[in-house]
Amino acid sequence: MLEELLRAGLDELGLRPDETALRRFRQYYHYLTEQNRVMNLTAISGEEDVARLHFLDCAALLGFVPLNGGRVIDVGSGAGFPGMVLKILRPELDMTLLDSLDKRVRFLAQLGELLELEDLRCLHRRAEEPGELRAQFDTAVSRAVARLDLLAELCLPYVKKGGLLVAMKGPAAAEELEQAQRAIRLLGGETEACAEYAVPGTELRHCAVLIRKTDDTPAQYPRRWAQMKKQPL
Repeated sequence: MLEELLRAGLDELGLRPDETALRRFRQYYHYLTEQNRVMNLTAISGEEDVARLHFLDCAALLGFVPLNGGRVIDVGSGAGFPGMVLKILRPELDMTLLDSLDKRVRFLAQLGELLELEDLRCLHRRAEEPGELRAQFDTAVSRAVARLDLLAELCLPYVKKGGLLVAMKGPAAAEELEQAQRAIRLLGGETEACAEYAVPGTELRHCAVLIRKTDDTPAQYPRRWAQMKKQPL
């Protein structure tokens, strides 16, 4: 069932997965389900819901950003969404999955080994501490991490000038984007698009917010998380 759902949904998105990708999605599903019994990875369960609400929702990003190469970071990766899904569909990507919770990072690292993925790094780090990763990535992606003004401050420091931040958002994306415009400008970004898409096999419509990095992010950003929340840009 999982493979049929993915084939149909990916076809609707204009994607053609090979058998290796489908096998890896099957392994991903089984390992996610197994580990979810002992740690809180996702509230979504069952082949149909995981296929549609996780795998296909994340895969939809490839309709807006081809991601045929370059360095990508998934900030606040959680159980690997969207970064692990994008890596399965575009194995040539140099992918970094970053999360602040050590047990989730261990899950991601073990999953990467299970799926035999190369050029995949899983880092235990707070997002507001880019360190040596500052301005090292062509693309940053993020899903369900924070409101857009906060997310821009967390993610844009990782992106090279000329690179892209891709934020996965729900139906309130336009309102969030309007409220985040000042923050985006201060952080060296410029809004490129707020692209709505349908999640295959559902009535859900989500948005991919694309923010181009047009200038260097000032050195004082990102601030500490508590300060960001207390005084958003």
